[in-house]
Amino acid sequence: MNHIFVMLTVLAYLLSMGLYMSFLYSGKEVTGRLATVLMFMGLVCHYVALLGRARAMHSVPYHDLQGSMSLFGWLLAVTYLCLEIYHRQRTVGAFVVPIILAFFLAASFAPDHPAAPTEARGIVFALHVTLSILAYAGFALSCVLSLMFLGEERLLRKRKVGDIVWRLPSLELLERMSHTSVLVGLVTITVGTALGFLAVDRQAGQHWYFDPKYIVTLVVLLLYAAYVQLARTTAWRGARASKLCVFNFVLVVLSFTVVNLYFSAHHRYF
Repeated sequence: MNHIFVMLTVLAYLLSMGLYMSFLYSGKEVTGRLATVLMFMGLVCHYVALLGRARAMHSVPYHDLQGSMSLFGWLLAVTYLCLEIYHRQRTVGAFVVPIILAFFLAASFAPDHPAAPTEARGIVFALHVTLSILAYAGFALSCVLSLMFLGEERLLRKRKVGDIVWRLPSLELLERMSHTSVLVGLVTITVGTALGFLAVDRQAGQHWYFDPKYIVTLVVLLLYAAYVQLARTTAWRGARASKLCVFNFVLVVLSFTVVNLYFSAHHRYF
């Protein structure tokens, strides 16, 4: 049964991606609305697939690497869909849905990876991990928006303006959307990290306070807080702030991969 929902999720995301790209080229409102509907359908099927995987493993979705990747893709989809509805801007979907689909495919068809060795359990710990991955999703979305800003600005500067460029969000709107995504990431990673400390306190004999993951997370927090402040200034607003946002996400990726897998004993997949 779970296999059916995996295939339905792939199909919904593929059709949604195609329609978002078609909307970017044609600008037809009906195409954009269908893309959003299929995106929502993919989101629902993705959630059922996550739930089925968790039940089959008798554990949580983030118990292994594949589950964490799938959960990241789902939270990225949720974050994007909320941003699309709030800003009423669909053209970004052509750039975001391929990333969501890539993570879902990698999580669904990659070879099994050994489960994360952690003794932490409970609702507080579950919220800690979920909010942390949601923060990564917010930062990923802000990175995509910043890259779009840099690309659009370059095309405008070179006066290579076609119909597609005019359908993209304005530079000012891309900045606002990126700031919103970063703020979501900042709030969730702050709360998630605080809950992580609380979860540690509830685990007898656990001493994670000097885990390298916490140090890198603090650096990420400070850098994104600096981005929020600098992006409001005349000297940094625009391309420089967007480049800083991209750099910050590179650090997030390193934290999620290199730090988690090779330096942290308790954060293998989150």
